[in-house]
Amino acid sequence: MQPLLESGRRMEEEPSNLPVSLWGRVSAFRARAREAYKRKPISHWILLVLSSAAMLVAFPASSLLSRVYYANGGTSKWIISWVAVAGWPLTALILFPTYLVCKTSPTPLTLKLTFSYIVLGLLSAADNLMYAYAYAYLPASTASLLASSSLVFSALFGYLLVKNKLNAAIVNAVVVITAAMTIIALDSDSDRYGNVTDKQYIWGFIWDILGSALHGLIFALSELVFVKLVGRRSFHVVLEQQVMVSFFAFVFTTIGVIVNNDFQGMKYEARSFKGGKSSYYLVLIWSTISFQLGVLGSVAVLFLSSTVLAGVLNAIRVPLTSIAAVILLKDPMSGLKILSLVVTFWGFGCYIYGSSSSSKDSS
Repeated sequence: MQPLLESGRRMEEEPSNLPVSLWGRVSAFRARAREAYKRKPISHWILLVLSSAAMLVAFPASSLLSRVYYANGGTSKWIISWVAVAGWPLTALILFPTYLVCKTSPTPLTLKLTFSYIVLGLLSAADNLMYAYAYAYLPASTASLLASSSLVFSALFGYLLVKNKLNAAIVNAVVVITAAMTIIALDSDSDRYGNVTDKQYIWGFIWDILGSALHGLIFALSELVFVKLVGRRSFHVVLEQQVMVSFFAFVFTTIGVIVNNDFQGMKYEARSFKGGKSSYYLVLIWSTISFQLGVLGSVAVLFLSSTVLAGVLNAIRVPLTSIAAVILLKDPMSGLKILSLVVTFWGFGCYIYGSSSSSKDSS
């Protein structure tokens, strides 16, 4: 009887090893989501929704406004890179009250930490300038798709500098997104503006890829600063880093604008801008505000949730920007560009899956 009992037990245990049905997975996900919702106060979820909306609206708006600036008579690359960091006081205004609310004190500025902020600020200024050149010569939809390659460089630099893990899903994402960039390169004749030369288009393509690579490096170095120098993660610490990096980027970019005499050139641009002076300054002001709102939203999402959710929102942001550019700016959208968009979205999905798997394994 004992063997029969043992086989009976095994027969009873076997169904638990069978694949879970789709409805079972959905039910399990709903249960986990309900538990996660109950663990946090309603204010947490309201802030998370607002922060997510800021990422999904502000960043695409900033990209489209950059293209509007060039399409309506703007020519300066330094001005567009300057407005990207000119709104750093907005982040500072949100930082200071957190010291009172959280009852914390500012992080001491050591020599190494200050030097790190200066280096990151210089790199951010260079990164914004590269993206300014890209948007000067490329449609917003194309520039946005190319900028998604920053995820590839973030994974590579994170692996090299911070020793982040790479699994098969992340490597697959790197390959897929690289393939999407290749598709855009093959389709370069379909979306070029008439006033953009072949040389300018190629340089816009190159500057966009280089800017994405530098953005990935900045992301990895920022994480390295947290690991090596700060050693703690909290909302006010993340805001401190953002304020300091943006401030030094603002200083470096302002020097470039002054040396290039672009502040004086703004008066001429405003007079010749389509729509007049008021439209010109409104584009620059809203570019400043939208970029900072996007930055604040991404910082809040990282703190309130996880890098996985930030990756999901970044994945959604790419098609949103491309679709908005097609609808609002009449950007050309060929079949190959649509294919590149689908492939890019698939690459983001692979990366998100790989990142979530790595976080589960580490926990």
